[in-house]
Amino acid sequence: MRPIYLDNNASTRVDPQVYEAMRPLFMDQFGNPSSKHGFGASARTAVKKARQQVQTLIGAQFEDEIAFTSGGTESNNAAILSALEVMPHRPEIVISAVEHPAVLALCADLEKTRDVKVHMVPVDRHGRLDIDAYRAALSPGVAIVSIMWANNETGTIFPAVELAELAKDVGALFHTDAVQAVGRLPIDLKSTAIDMLSLSGHKLHGPKGIGALYIRRGVYFRPLIKGGRQERNRRAGTENSPGIVGLGKAAEIALKFMDEDGKRIKSLRDRLECGLLQRIPDAFVTGDPMERLSNTTNIAFENVEADGLLVLLDREGIACSSGSACTCGSTELSHVLTAMNIAGSAAQGAIRFSLSRDNSGKDIDRVLEIVPALVEKLRDSVPTCNVYGDGI
Repeated sequence: MRPIYLDNNASTRVDPQVYEAMRPLFMDQFGNPSSKHGFGASARTAVKKARQQVQTLIGAQFEDEIAFTSGGTESNNAAILSALEVMPHRPEIVISAVEHPAVLALCADLEKTRDVKVHMVPVDRHGRLDIDAYRAALSPGVAIVSIMWANNETGTIFPAVELAELAKDVGALFHTDAVQAVGRLPIDLKSTAIDMLSLSGHKLHGPKGIGALYIRRGVYFRPLIKGGRQERNRRAGTENSPGIVGLGKAAEIALKFMDEDGKRIKSLRDRLECGLLQRIPDAFVTGDPMERLSNTTNIAFENVEADGLLVLLDREGIACSSGSACTCGSTELSHVLTAMNIAGSAAQGAIRFSLSRDNSGKDIDRVLEIVPALVEKLRDSVPTCNVYGDGI
């Protein structure tokens, strides 16, 4: 039986149309886009088209608001570090407790090395931002707010547009890590107060190693990578023209089929979710029950060790992921589930299933057939260690 891939929040399969769009940039249009000859002009034209495709997907007002990067991590780092450089008199940052490590690790390092104050806003048990705490964290000392648009583990959607408006009230820049949202949610940046937005190609059926940072026209920006004058002096280095073209094509396809794909994927997700909860006792969905990405369900199976379940699922040809890692003698729970105050006995057994347009009803049927038996098997087994003291 064919493998079933349900880890699309980690990475998606490159769409065949994306792959075909990239091929000429390797073999025929291989020139440096910054070169003045015909080979360069051909690549430059392809890059320009891709920039317009990304612009259209996220509703940017101007083509030059799109700067290509190596992916979401670079985009997040570039946005935050630039804000601190252009506003050195405002050495404070506001983030949420459930941000991606690309933001959390950077902010932790800034606190240690640059005497930057980081305000971490808590979330509730559904992963929703504490708006009162967010308002309290905002002040004239804040250079930038960086709040994700949708959480990668639970799929909980944050009110990025409204949060940006509140940041504007104190003169702070607003950046959103929209890596999980772009291509899955309709976005129209020109009608918002969002200053910067990060996206990544491999989350929307594009290639790895390519992403973009939206920088609203008029926002002062200092480049993270310095050197040549590529990307209008915002990101030095020879353009990854095959990757850029692949991202552009992926953006075009995502926009065209977003509504259709979203409805079908949500139907599959809901069937998977309901089926597992009906078949498996002591299990529950984490994240916002209403404002959640249509492709994502993170289910906590109480008294199950997630890593063991993932191994068994992989043997059955089912790929998904865990928000936690638990090994004998040491424990590291998901920072997202910890911030949501999910009990350890449940958090250690949380599994994220993230779907895409490649999945089918047959995939869901097979998962519903296999997962309950594996959970029961693990619960019946005698644990070799129990770091929580409350059973596995």
